Amino acid sequence: MNQTALTPPGDRRLAESFASFQRLTVRQRKRWMEILLSFEMKNQYEVFDQTQQPVLRVREEGSGFLSFLKRVFLGPSRPFTASVTDPAGAQVWLRLTRPFRFIFHRLEVHRADGTLAGAIQKKWSWIRRIYHVEDGRGQVVAELFGPILKPWTFEIRVRDQTRGAIRKRWSGWGKELFTDADNFGVELANLEPELKVLVFAATVLVDVVHFERAKS
Repeated sequence: MNQTALTPPGDRRLAESFASFQRLTVRQRKRWMEILLSFEMKNQYEVFDQTQQPVLRVREEGSGFLSFLKRVFLGPSRPFTASVTDPAGAQVWLRLTRPFRFIFHRLEVHRADGTLAGAIQKKWSWIRRIYHVEDGRGQVVAELFGPILKPWTFEIRVRDQTRGAIRKRWSGWGKELFTDADNFGVELANLEPELKVLVFAATVLVDVVHFERAKS
């Protein structure tokens, strides 16, 4: 894969950053209003590297009454767009777009210049959780596979070999009992930079589809 293809011409920081990432921790942020009133607001995540330094921020976009209705009535099936920025929120590096899907969930990953970097597409399975990871040309480059006996784990498979994983982590009794704030560990050491970007983006879709508890 071409490492510099991730970013617009002249801006290689995103590609260089992901090339250095061995593990990421993705932590969902919750406001006190959500915790106290059990009221869902737009998803926000803070992302840390293997040294626990903040490296990225993810924020679901949209405002107004229509956004509120989508969250209340569609819950985890709602369409949304999320921006991926530097920790200060000053520069957008990626945009994640999720079209409405009731079953075959999908997330498209766009670079800062609007070009398609790839997508994550859920595949049909009676009992297993399977997603295809596609590059910008629609070619399948990896698979996310959720073992039946490991409901908090998605293995990252490349050519039928496990090369990493997305794992939901225990957030502690307080968060697990009273909120739906989720923490994820993403193992990326054995992946190429472009695939690291797509797997990171897949963590957002996995959280919304499999772990977000819609509340009214």
